[in-house]
Amino acid sequence: MCPSPLPYFLILAVLLVQVSCFHFNFPNFQGDAANQLILSKNSSIALDAIQVTLDVNGASMQNRAGRALYNKRFSLWKSNGAIASFDTTFVLNILNQTSAGGEGLAFIITGDSSVPDNSEGRWLGIVDSRTNGSREAGVVAVEFDTRKSDDGDLDGNHVGLNINSINSISPVSLTGFGFNISGGLDLLVHLQYDGENLTVRVNDVLVLSQLVDLSISLPNKVFVGFSASTSNETQLNCVKSWSFSGTDIDGDDNFSWVWILIPTVVLTMLIIVFVIYLYWRRGRIEDDMEGAARGNIEDEINRSGFGPKKFRLKELKQATANFSRKNKLGKGGFGTVYKGSWMNKDVAIKKVSKKSNQGKQEFIAEVTTIGNLNHKNLVKLIGWCYERSELLLVYEYMPNGSLDKFIFCNHKASTEECWTLNWEQRLTIIRGVAQALEYLHNGCQKRVLHRDIKASNIMLDSEYIAKLGDFGLARTVEGKEKTHHSTIEIAGTPGYMAPETFLISRATVETDVYSFGVLVLEVVCGRKPGNQSEQNNYNNSIVNWLWEFYKNGKITAAVDSRMDANFVKNEAERVLILGLACCHPNPHYRPCMSSVLQVLSGEADPPDVPQERPSFVWPAMPPSFSQMDYSLRGSQLTPFTDLTGR
Repeated sequence: MCPSPLPYFLILAVLLVQVSCFHFNFPNFQGDAANQLILSKNSSIALDAIQVTLDVNGASMQNRAGRALYNKRFSLWKSNGAIASFDTTFVLNILNQTSAGGEGLAFIITGDSSVPDNSEGRWLGIVDSRTNGSREAGVVAVEFDTRKSDDGDLDGNHVGLNINSINSISPVSLTGFGFNISGGLDLLVHLQYDGENLTVRVNDVLVLSQLVDLSISLPNKVFVGFSASTSNETQLNCVKSWSFSGTDIDGDDNFSWVWILIPTVVLTMLIIVFVIYLYWRRGRIEDDMEGAARGNIEDEINRSGFGPKKFRLKELKQATANFSRKNKLGKGGFGTVYKGSWMNKDVAIKKVSKKSNQGKQEFIAEVTTIGNLNHKNLVKLIGWCYERSELLLVYEYMPNGSLDKFIFCNHKASTEECWTLNWEQRLTIIRGVAQALEYLHNGCQKRVLHRDIKASNIMLDSEYIAKLGDFGLARTVEGKEKTHHSTIEIAGTPGYMAPETFLISRATVETDVYSFGVLVLEVVCGRKPGNQSEQNNYNNSIVNWLWEFYKNGKITAAVDSRMDANFVKNEAERVLILGLACCHPNPHYRPCMSSVLQVLSGEADPPDVPQERPSFVWPAMPPSFSQMDYSLRGSQLTPFTDLTGR
């Protein structure tokens, strides 16, 4: 059915329609680019880039502050409360000229185009000592700070949001993401503001998200651009490209205006007919596109060699009472899960969110990966559906839901849920997940890397038997001799990810083992893995926390106190040491899953684990011949070389 043209008719039927936008794009800074910018005395265009702090041969670069702004103002807000949204992308290249380097560069939104006096050094050209922290400054900045100038700075390699100040309200270190701001490499920065939330991505990785009302701190007419500074320590601060697109709030002669005048009823009728035709055409095109997309998805699934049942959308609507809220089991970033009834048995139906980051790719990965697998500790996929742009997956129903609600107490969980799992149940769950991973790594025709092992992806049946699910991030590896999957994106859940993941952009059997180790520790200790808002949370994690207990000879003191000491002490000690071994910072020292199962069954002792947690060093050195543990043969870790994109 084609959508109704009535809303468009109402828009077109007015006598006058005003449309505006604010947009510019500099793929580089050649030609007349300088004429479209306001460049301070310490800024210039050179080598097709903005040099925010000037590099002049023979002249000192020390203690300079500069600004480079687009020469037209942007309407940011109106008195009626409306706030503009905008989207900007730019490429930075910052290179230290002294050993320490400094001070940094910022994207700024400001009502004043001039550089504040005495704003060099730690002030980043944003404010000076008098206006710092004062609304008089009238500036908001996203800083890329390359020097720890005082105790208030997080470190010398961080991003932060600054409001009328150089003190960031939400600094985030980029070191854990594998980015070095002042390393002389291009950094692609994507900054978005939707009127409420400001997000910053670096090389397509989300590093900062902050709710902020820009209208509180800024005038309604603002300039956008860059500021930077140096101190006695110097660096080159370059912007190589820049694009900006924003919605105008009230418009002025700085914007592009399009006036549509409809003088007669005849012209109005012609437009109505034209709009109806366009909608009819659009409906046909969308139907064709959806048919093509559905065909592509079916082709991908059919190529996998096994296709679970293909459901019709009307079947799943009937099974869930049209996706009634009463049948809702849970919701996450992937979408919503509903309980349904099909052929007189309960099923769980995942309705993939249209806002899901991966969408069809995760859907295909789930169907083609888990659809080919058969193991008692894997969630069984019954079928799938793609119809009317809806992606749906049908699983066996797990009466006890996900593991996380039983091992973490929170305000939503009842006392019974927090205390349900005893020691035997926890140990059985750990063994079950280990058996599932051993099957994925070594028991399939093609090795499978799960890439997202965590408590919320472990489902429990009516007997509390663990079943590993959610294969949206899983990847198959052709041939057992190949041990890794190279990718351009960092996939997984913060807190469960091995430290090398952020450097090698590669999933391996060893990164799966690390995630399993974190899972083991949280199941035994009843403690979350760490602050999951930090991607590389190496020091503030359950692994670091437990290693302290191990170092002090009190490892079993970390066992979940909600069990009231009703556990087998030597079993708990073995399992916790095994978990630490799986979380060894050096992937070469992590046991393979077959060795893990031997330890869990009592057939082998846990691997030797040093009392002090080793530092994470890259590249990781393999053990010497004399240190080689032959129990690790199942782990086929190869040197990390020749990275390629997915």
